[in-house]
Amino acid sequence: MPSKKLEQAINQQIQREFYSSYLYLAMSAYCEEINLDGFAHWMRSQSEEERAHSMRLFNYLHSRGGTVVLQAIAQPPSKFRSPKKMFEEVLKSEQTVTKEIHKLYEMANKEGDHATAVELQWFIQEQVEEEKTANDILAKLAMVGDQPAALLMMDRSLGSRGQQ
Repeated sequence: MPSKKLEQAINQQIQREFYSSYLYLAMSAYCEEINLDGFAHWMRSQSEEERAHSMRLFNYLHSRGGTVVLQAIAQPPSKFRSPKKMFEEVLKSEQTVTKEIHKLYEMANKEGDHATAVELQWFIQEQVEEEKTANDILAKLAMVGDQPAALLMMDRSLGSRGQQ
């Protein structure tokens, strides 16, 4: 069973993951409003992935005899100035999550909670992928600039997520 301090920290991470899910869902809604359905699809898929991360921690805490205490989820922004600015926010959010996962991992190691440390290794690897994906999309958006045709091509590409 994780210590009370580690249990609290995991509960906070569950909240962060749910917030990330909520943020991506808000981004999906924004993309739909500006008729970028492929971006919207990508964001909705990302929202579902973040929710799955929350549930993985939720289930893990229960499996170790801990208590899950759900916390309030803040309202995410609903407007973004552009797809590029939105993905800058995606990267920033993922970097914050990475930092917090690293803190949890360090706490688990410091407390000698090897099971939690092993569970968190999965999240560490996942965050490498999340940051790389955000960086890759940002690089493409930088190349696209203000070219509508290129943005629509990206929209089509992002819309194919999960269909490959």
